Amino acid sequence: MAMASNQKLRDLEWLLQAFETESLNLHNISFYLSQPVSGCYQETENSMAINISSDCLEYFSLILIVLGPAKTSLLSLRNLEFHCVEWELEQVQNLGELLDSNLNIKQLVFMRSRFSEDCLSEFSDILKRNGAIKEVMFCESHIGTVGAIFLASALKVNESLEELQIWEDSIGSRGAEELSKMIEANSMLKLLTVFDSSSITATPLISAVLARNRGMEVHVWSGESGDKSSKVVEFTPQNTTLRIYKIDVSGACRVACALGMNSTVSSFDMTGVRLKSRWAKEFRWVLEQNRSLKEVTLSKTCLKDKGIVYVAAGLFKNRHLERLHLDGNWFSGVGLEHLLCPLSRFSALQCQANITLRSVTFGGSRTKIGRSGFAAILHMLTTNETLTRLAIVDDQSMRPDDYFRIFKSLEKNASLRCLSLQGCKGVRGERLLQAIMETLQINPWIEDIDLARTPLHNTGKADAIYHRLGQNGKPETEPENDLLKDMPLTEPKCCRVFFCGQEYAGKATLCNSISQNFSSPKLPYIEQVRTLVNPVEQAVRTVGMKIKTFKDEDTKISIWNLAGQHEFYSLHDLMFPGHGSASFFLIISSLFRKPSNREPKTPMEIEEDLQYWLRFIVSNSKRAVQQCMLPNVAVVLTHYDKVNQTSQNLEATVNSIQKLRDKFNGYVDFYPTVFTVDARSSASVSKLTHHIRKTSKTVLQRVPRVYQLCNDLIQILSDWRSENYNKPAMKWKEFAELCQVKVPPLRIRSRRDNKEKIETRRRAVATCLHHIGEVIYFDELGFLILDCEWFCGEVLSQLIKLEVRRQSSAENGFISRKELEKILRASLQSQIPGMGSKVFENLEANDLIKMMMKLELCYEQDPSDPNSLLLIPSILEEGRGKPQKWQLGGADCLYAGRHLQCDDSSHMFLTPGFFPRLQARFFPRSFTYRFMLLFRT
Repeated sequence: MAMASNQKLRDLEWLLQAFETESLNLHNISFYLSQPVSGCYQETENSMAINISSDCLEYFSLILIVLGPAKTSLLSLRNLEFHCVEWELEQVQNLGELLDSNLNIKQLVFMRSRFSEDCLSEFSDILKRNGAIKEVMFCESHIGTVGAIFLASALKVNESLEELQIWEDSIGSRGAEELSKMIEANSMLKLLTVFDSSSITATPLISAVLARNRGMEVHVWSGESGDKSSKVVEFTPQNTTLRIYKIDVSGACRVACALGMNSTVSSFDMTGVRLKSRWAKEFRWVLEQNRSLKEVTLSKTCLKDKGIVYVAAGLFKNRHLERLHLDGNWFSGVGLEHLLCPLSRFSALQCQANITLRSVTFGGSRTKIGRSGFAAILHMLTTNETLTRLAIVDDQSMRPDDYFRIFKSLEKNASLRCLSLQGCKGVRGERLLQAIMETLQINPWIEDIDLARTPLHNTGKADAIYHRLGQNGKPETEPENDLLKDMPLTEPKCCRVFFCGQEYAGKATLCNSISQNFSSPKLPYIEQVRTLVNPVEQAVRTVGMKIKTFKDEDTKISIWNLAGQHEFYSLHDLMFPGHGSASFFLIISSLFRKPSNREPKTPMEIEEDLQYWLRFIVSNSKRAVQQCMLPNVAVVLTHYDKVNQTSQNLEATVNSIQKLRDKFNGYVDFYPTVFTVDARSSASVSKLTHHIRKTSKTVLQRVPRVYQLCNDLIQILSDWRSENYNKPAMKWKEFAELCQVKVPPLRIRSRRDNKEKIETRRRAVATCLHHIGEVIYFDELGFLILDCEWFCGEVLSQLIKLEVRRQSSAENGFISRKELEKILRASLQSQIPGMGSKVFENLEANDLIKMMMKLELCYEQDPSDPNSLLLIPSILEEGRGKPQKWQLGGADCLYAGRHLQCDDSSHMFLTPGFFPRLQARFFPRSFTYRFMLLFRT
C-alpha cells in the first residue's frame, strides 16, 4: 500500500491506546491483513488504514473487541473495510458484537477475504438481527453458492440493507435462484450488483426483480472462459430502462415472462442478443399484456420471419408501445408485411389496429425487403395516420425507383415527421432528388430527412434537401387580408334542373327520354322511336330523389327528380338550392289521374298540383340567403298523346295555367310556353330538351360567379373517384389530402403556416361546391358526398322511410343512439351478399345519425349530453297523410295550440318539413313529448 511521505506509520499499541483514550474521531477504518509490516496509518482526518502482518493476527481480534464498546469517539464510525482477511469464527463473532453495539456503522466491504461455511452462517445471523447496515460488498471473497444461500436467508429477514454487491464470485445457478427468492420477499434492497463467471446467474435475478415490480437497480457482469469482463444485464429504475447484453434463449424467455405484468420498465433493449422465434412467441404475450413499455429495441437479434410475425401479432392488441427498433435482423418481405399490417388500413371504414406506435425502425444488410415488403411500406405510408418516424437503415434490396414511389406516397401523408434512410444504397439519382423536392413542396409536415451515408449525401446533393427542410420550417409572411378575397371568381359551369310534380306524373320517364336527346345521335328514324319502358317500371313509383347528369359542350346539366310521394315532402325544402346557385324548375303534371287508365284530371286538379309546387318554390326562394333573380319555372303536361285535341278540358287547363301565370307574376319567372309531351318519346320532348339547354346557359350567365377552384376541383374529384373504385363519399381528411397534393392555392406550404386560413379556404370551396350541386357537404359532419344521386336515391330515401316504430320499443318519439344505429344497419344493409346499396362500405352508422340531425330528421334531447336520447318525429306519425297525434289523456291534460300562417298565404306556405323542425325547436328537451304543439296550416 502506497503512503504519502509526510504521514507517520504508528504501531498497533499506539492505536489501541488511542481507542481507549477516545482521542480519535474516525468515519472509515480499513483493515489490511497479511501485510509485511504491522502498523496504522491515518489517511485523512477521519480515515484510518490498519496493516496487520501474519505474526500479529491477535491484534485483529483485539482491535475488534476494543471497537465494540460504544465509546463516544467511535459513534461517528460509518464504514468498515476488510482486505485479505481469512476469517475465523471467533473473529466473525467479534465483528457481530461490534456491529450490535455500534448501530452507526452503515457499510461493510470484504475484499479478497475468505470465509468458512461456519463463518458465513454466523455472518448471516448478524445480518438477520442487525437493523442498521445499509451496504454490504463482497469482492473476490469466494463466498460461492453457499455464501449466496446464507445471504439470501438473511436478507429475507433483514429490513435495512439497501445495497448488495458480489464481485468476481461464482455464486452458481443455485445461488442465483436463492437470491431471486430473497428478492421476492425483500422490499428494501435498492441496488444489486453481481459479477459472476457465468452469465446464467443474471436470468433468475433480473426475472425476480421484473416479476415483483421492484424499484431495484440491477447490474450483472460476467467473464466467461477467461474473456474480458462484460455486462450481462442492467436495470436502472431512475430512467426505467432494462438493457440485456448477453443471455441464452431460455433465459430470454424467462425474462419475457417476467415482463408481462411488469409496471416499472418503460424501455427494453436487447441489441445484439441472438433470439429465436421461441422467445418472440413469449414476447407477443408481453406486448399484449404489458402497459408500461414505451420503447423496445431488438436490433441485430437475428429474428427471422416467424419471430417477426409473433411481434406483429402482439402489436395488434398493444395500446402503449411508442417506439420499436428492428434493424439488423434477418427477416424478409413476408415478415415486414405482417409487421406493418397493424399500422395500416385496408378499407375506408376499417380502424387502424395499432394507433399508439409512433416510431418504427427496420432494415440492414440481411433484411430482404423484396417486392412484398416494399408494397407493404407503400400501403402503410398511404393509410397510416399515427406514425411520426420511420427509419429504413442500411438497405441494399430496394432500387431508386422504389424510393421514388415512397416519397410520392408521402405527398398524402400528414402524420410522418421524420424519415431516416441512413446507409440505403438505392437513395441516388436526379429523379429521386426531384421527387424528394416535390414532396417537400407539397407536404409541409416532414421536419427531418436523414440521408447520411447514402449516395445522395456522399455526392453532396442532399444539401438542397436539407435547405428545403429549413425553408419549410419558416412561416411565410403574408398580409392578413380577407381570407377569401384573393381567390379568383369565374362563371359557373354546372346548372341544376329540378323536376317537381306529384306521383305518377311521369318525371322519371321524361328524364329518360331527355337523356336520349343528350346522348344519342340525331338520326331521322330515331326521332319517332318511343323510349322502351319496362312494364314493371310503369307500375312502380320512383323511390326517392333521382339525379341524372348530362354534358352540353362545356356545361354540365344535372336533373334532380324530386320524389312526389308524401313521405318525401319534408325533404324537398332541405335539398332546395340556395345562395344564388344556378338552377331552374320544371313543374310536371299528368293530364290523367293514373297512367294505367284514361280518366283525365279536371282543370282544377291540375291547377292544385301546379299551385302547390309554385308556392313551394316561392316559399323556399324567399328564405334563400341570396336571391339574385326570380326562380325560372316552366310547366310540362305529360300523357298528351292520350288527349283528344278538341277536348274542352285541355282548353280550360290552358286558361287556368294562364291565371296562375298572372297570379305569380313578380314571384317567379314563368316561361310563357306550356310544354305538352308524351314523356316516352324522345322526339316529343326534343323542344323541352332545347329549352333546358338554352335556359341553363342563360341562368349560368345571370347567377353570381363562383370560385375558379370549384371548376378545377370538379375534374379533380372525378379523377379521385375513378382512382378509388368510384367511392361515393369522401372523408374531410381525404379532401384535405387531395387539396394539399393537387390544388396549390389550397396547400399548406409550411408546417408553421397559417393552417386555419387554409382550412377556411377549403371549407369555403367545399361549401361552394355544395351550393352548385356538385357535392353534398355540411361542415359539422366531416365528410363530402360526391355521388349525390347515390346519396339521395339510396341513403336519404331509406332514412326518410325508416321503420323505427316496428323495430324498437321507442315511446313518445324518443330512442337511444345505440338502438338507432342497430335499426340503421338492419334497414340499410342488404341481407343478400353482393346486393344492396353498400351504404356501410362508405358511411358509418354514426355518420348517418349526424346526417339525420343535420337534415333535422331527428333531434338530440340534450345537445350537451353525448348519450342523449334522440327524438324522431316520424315515430309519431300515425299513417300516410294523417296528422301526428300524442297519446295523452286524462282529466289533468290541457291542450293548447297555435295556427300558423304566412303573411302572403296565396303565394307561399309553410312546407311540410317545417313543422317537425319547429316543434323540436320549441321544446328541444325532455318536455317535448308533453307540450308538443299540434298545428297545421
